[in-house]
Amino acid sequence: MNVGIVGLGLIGGSLAKAIKENTPHKVFAGDISQSAFLEAKLFGAVDGNLDSKSVSECDFIIVSVYPSAAADYIKGNAARFKKGAVVVDCCGVKRGICAQIAPVAAKNGFVFIGGHPMAGTQSWGFRHSRPTLFNKASMLLSPPDGIDIGALDAAKKFFMGLGFGEVVFTTPEEHDRIIAFTSQLAHVVSSAYIKSPAAAEHKGFSAGSYKDMTRVAKLNEDMWSELFVENRDFLAGEIDGLIAGLAEYRDAVKSGDAEKLRELLKEGRERKESIERGR
Repeated sequence: MNVGIVGLGLIGGSLAKAIKENTPHKVFAGDISQSAFLEAKLFGAVDGNLDSKSVSECDFIIVSVYPSAAADYIKGNAARFKKGAVVVDCCGVKRGICAQIAPVAAKNGFVFIGGHPMAGTQSWGFRHSRPTLFNKASMLLSPPDGIDIGALDAAKKFFMGLGFGEVVFTTPEEHDRIIAFTSQLAHVVSSAYIKSPAAAEHKGFSAGSYKDMTRVAKLNEDMWSELFVENRDFLAGEIDGLIAGLAEYRDAVKSGDAEKLRELLKEGRERKESIERGR
């Protein structure tokens, strides 16, 4: 099978490496950075360039760039895609791109599935990619209504073959609502937390909790700002909820109300334990 990959950053590069390591498929890739493509070629992660000719020969195409660029690429190449080809994006938000591309796919005879690999690091770019990035991770898929079940099964088997631990099917709405909490809010909190003046003096005074809280503050601001704006309704709601919750802790601390603090902390611990038991 011929697989096309658009974008050779952390995710696209890791997918290319995982495909070459775990399958017999050929990989054709493209990136706005020629050096990224050449590095991938040198590494053996790609077999050739994804151009107007090779894209029409691909059975499976993965678009791993920012949401606006992903939509533009798919719309711009829709007429070139092989009839019946499966096209999956890897954007961190789903409502916008799924709504834009579903009618384009139907008109041009290819299958579009919204996707989001739940894996990553605080670094980005091809040089940080690795074939094991997705091992035991979840792959979220948002298929359109009425999708051919054979194409959906093929997509599931494809990603499971790359090392993913599970494939989770979701709607674009559900995806964006939950991801606002599990991913986007965490990045906002980490970015705000590291701005404390005390952060510059942490050496010798910090351990695991500091490292956990600050890991994702080292982010790609261009990508994350686009994702935040795309999902602003759900993300703003999560931020408002967090602010309200923090205000309770702040007020208890300021007033020296140890009993209230104990109650709040107990609620948090029990909530964490309840969620863990529900797994």
